[in-house]
Amino acid sequence: MTAIDRKFHAYLDELQTITVLLPYTYHNGLSSRLILTDGSESIDLDIRQIVELPDFQKYICHTPVPPQIGHSHWIDDEHGNRTDLQIGAVIRSTHFDKAFFYDGELGINYSKEKTVFKVWAPTATQLKIKLLPHESGTSELRSMKREAKGVWSLTVEGNLELFRYSYLACINLVWNEAVDPFAMASTVNGEYGVVVDMPKTSIQASRFPFNSNPCDAVIYEVHIRDLSIHESSGASKKGTYRGATETRTVSGSGVETGLSYIKNLGVTHLEFLPFNDFGGVNELKPMEQYNWGYNPIHFNVPEGSFSTDPQDPYCRITELKHLIESVHSLGMRVIMDVVYNHVYIREESSFERLVPGYFFRHDQHGMPSNGTGVGNDFASERLMARKFILDSVTFWMEEYNVDGFRFDLMGILDIETMQAVRAAVDKIDPSAIVIGEGWDLNTPILMEQKANIRNQQKLPRIGQFNDWFRDTIKGSTFNLYDRGYVLGNDRCTESAKQTLVGSIGIGRRKNGLFSEPGQSVNYVESHDNHTLWDKLASLDPDEDEVIRKKRHRLATSIVLLSQGIPFLHAGQEFFRTKKGIGNSYRSPNSINQLDWELRDENMDNIEFLKGIISIRMSHQAFRLPDAGSVRKYTQFMTLPPPLIGYWLHEVGEFGNWDELAVFFNPSLERHTVEFPLQGKWNILADWNAASCDPIRQSDGRLSELEPCSLLIAAK
Repeated sequence: MTAIDRKFHAYLDELQTITVLLPYTYHNGLSSRLILTDGSESIDLDIRQIVELPDFQKYICHTPVPPQIGHSHWIDDEHGNRTDLQIGAVIRSTHFDKAFFYDGELGINYSKEKTVFKVWAPTATQLKIKLLPHESGTSELRSMKREAKGVWSLTVEGNLELFRYSYLACINLVWNEAVDPFAMASTVNGEYGVVVDMPKTSIQASRFPFNSNPCDAVIYEVHIRDLSIHESSGASKKGTYRGATETRTVSGSGVETGLSYIKNLGVTHLEFLPFNDFGGVNELKPMEQYNWGYNPIHFNVPEGSFSTDPQDPYCRITELKHLIESVHSLGMRVIMDVVYNHVYIREESSFERLVPGYFFRHDQHGMPSNGTGVGNDFASERLMARKFILDSVTFWMEEYNVDGFRFDLMGILDIETMQAVRAAVDKIDPSAIVIGEGWDLNTPILMEQKANIRNQQKLPRIGQFNDWFRDTIKGSTFNLYDRGYVLGNDRCTESAKQTLVGSIGIGRRKNGLFSEPGQSVNYVESHDNHTLWDKLASLDPDEDEVIRKKRHRLATSIVLLSQGIPFLHAGQEFFRTKKGIGNSYRSPNSINQLDWELRDENMDNIEFLKGIISIRMSHQAFRLPDAGSVRKYTQFMTLPPPLIGYWLHEVGEFGNWDELAVFFNPSLERHTVEFPLQGKWNILADWNAASCDPIRQSDGRLSELEPCSLLIAAK
């Protein structure tokens, strides 16, 4: 970046409003005449207001002729000095947004004969591309041509495959270097974009058919490195795309691991934590650092630390494609965790370097907003920011065969963008799942614009992580010592009933958290915060481990038996622990890895939960598609808290059973419960076993409900 010696400053804040700041050290901050010039024509500015600031005199001026954005302009004063007119708040105006919206393709279009480069940088007065041959050679700078809507383009003849490239943009007299935001490949650690021939990476791809009812899904969340890094994972390429791709791997005890194991749990959708290029891990020494991946740098480039050869731009692309295809070949689908709400470091991002001030929100003082908690909020409501998200989502679906998306901090994004995402996804695959974190975050857009839980009615067919469910069943995730329903908190009983039916509102509660059950993503743990096991251990460190495991099993079973979309954190089924660490986003492998030896020790719990999943999948009454059906077929029984019993009645049209009864007992006492109808009932699950096929029959209308357990019966 070039240092500019400016005696005073001038900014274009609106199309015809120029703000001039004169420091008191410069002619006491006084001026009687300010002139706008482009070097050929001069216009006197109309000084409409003067504001005294601590260090400056602020002149708010009107120009009868709007300056042409993308061209150099200057402000002269009566003292014979001059400063450049910088792009100010005008870049965040509606006029700018509409005037420079470009709906065409950006990035590169490669062929062996030529490559076309296109980049959007409307405030740049000059733009050049830096080209570097593969591996070595002298860099070459070429000027690009400005076209309509602030797009710069250049066609370079010849075969540029594997050439590295970056853009240099002159904005406000300063040259900024940036990687192409639409880059599909990069050098190691993302220093440059790379020209690649994407058809070379094509593989024979398949996609398993999926019912468009999202409640039919069972989602399993895992980090790519965590899946295979443990010494007993059985994978040969541990911690990589290839390690995760390996099937038929076994632990030291000879029990299947990896994707084959996950498939046999009954999982339908595998949700991977971010696998686009992120910061926090040196791709050349990946095992020296760990990161969840919520530090996005290049949104359309696969992360290199999971690659067996991060220096080969093609390797990470093909290895990721093979991983996704491997998941598909087992009959599961892939949900991609995407982080469009912020970037790793705003000042260093390609967005900020190419179009400063546009892609991020600013508060009323002109400072970057921080609803995300990481120093920047992506301005999704701006047309080109929204376009980037939509283009990126489409790219991952079309190029990588991704089946759905989990939006990190979705509440930062605006409703119109998320509605457009759903529409764009539907054009490719209407059965694709879109879910997100709809937290209400402090970002400077109107409340009614935020894509959060409060506005769920405007976000049909988009699931939201249900924090009411989470905190009701296990206790507050932010208060380690708060007790939820599974710890026998009687006060949570009524809330637990509501969350069991998809949080749609039933009985006396006419208005629910959601309009439809498919909007409720039900969970008690995820990669964030303490695992359920660690919370239980902190709450009652002296409690018998057998009881703790029963509580844990009951909580996970409630997730799987509730209306809505069940969500499991990898290893939850075998009491995953992170040794008490609540935020393990950069903790070592020893904390984050899936411990396959711990898995082997808890096969009885896994078999039980496999049975619960099979019960859910065997009868659609456990995954009803709409609120009307939930209210029609669900009836709660009258039981003393904390006992809960519900009856799915006359549901023969949805499966093999006409009547289903489910009971939960989180207390440490045995209770007797009564089935809702006379006659024999088939027991599908009790304290000890679970299966979609009856494990035994009841002897009568009454049945014993063991401490900290459940009972599922069918008729």
